[in-house]
Amino acid sequence: MALGGNPIFNGKNFRGATQAPPVRQASYGQNPSGQQPYGQYGQQAPGQVMDPRNGWGTQQNMTDEQLRQMYNQPAAGPADTGRMTFDDVIVKTAACLGVLMAGAAVTLFVSMGLASMLMIVGALGGFVLALVNTFKKQPSPALILTYAGLEGLFLGGLTRILDGLYPGVGLQAVIGTLSVFAVTLLLFKSGKVRATPKAMRFFMIATIGYAVFAIINLVMMWTGAVDSPFGLRTSVEIFGIPLGVFIGLLAIGLAAFSLIMDFTSIEAGVQSGAPQRFSWTAAFGLTVTLVWLYVEIIRLLAILRGDD
Repeated sequence: MALGGNPIFNGKNFRGATQAPPVRQASYGQNPSGQQPYGQYGQQAPGQVMDPRNGWGTQQNMTDEQLRQMYNQPAAGPADTGRMTFDDVIVKTAACLGVLMAGAAVTLFVSMGLASMLMIVGALGGFVLALVNTFKKQPSPALILTYAGLEGLFLGGLTRILDGLYPGVGLQAVIGTLSVFAVTLLLFKSGKVRATPKAMRFFMIATIGYAVFAIINLVMMWTGAVDSPFGLRTSVEIFGIPLGVFIGLLAIGLAAFSLIMDFTSIEAGVQSGAPQRFSWTAAFGLTVTLVWLYVEIIRLLAILRGDD
């Protein structure tokens, strides 16, 4: 089931947490456990409590004080029953971003040559683990955190290179990413923006088109067909504006809508009582989208600065 349409959530078993086995129905005057009822009409014996497997009939020899404490306890919440909550998603997303920032920090304390090498390792390793985590039926916290660390190496190296060429773009990209995330979350919570089927169809078409352009641009850069640092993004202009500006704005819009799909998937998972372990899947989805958003913002800023 694809909750919200995000491919990261495709195929995941977002079903309710395991519930307690239902109590067997008993006929009038008969104890559900099959034993002789206490009294004429099967009343509960003093100190007798409900056995979730067999119903009334399990003698626990509980005192009146113990019974009062048991019945005065609050009802079990989603966390008590092993279901995913928004708090789980927040904590695990924070863990992923913490590991990501730790990976990015590593590139600040090494030479530029080693930082560039770590960036390539992070990009390739992160891409492979992104595919593995996407297609795994059950989330793996270790693989998800490893993905976050590798992406940290990639983003750290990329930021160091671009910030060296255009001082300040790294901080601007961080602020821009957080701003887009906050605005998108507010719009989603207000109900003004939703992942409707029509919007998702447009998203898929636009994403495929963007992916095709990115692949063509990468191949042309590798083969030397274009010598611009950003390929067709800066070598082609429309009305004097680099093509990369239009492409970048489109990509940022797609990444923002991907956040909407992430929020939709998370909300659906919580409401349907998804098992708690899938909060890692939600955290992974958000991390992937935030990495994409950051890359698009810092690249757009670099293109704008390079055009000055």
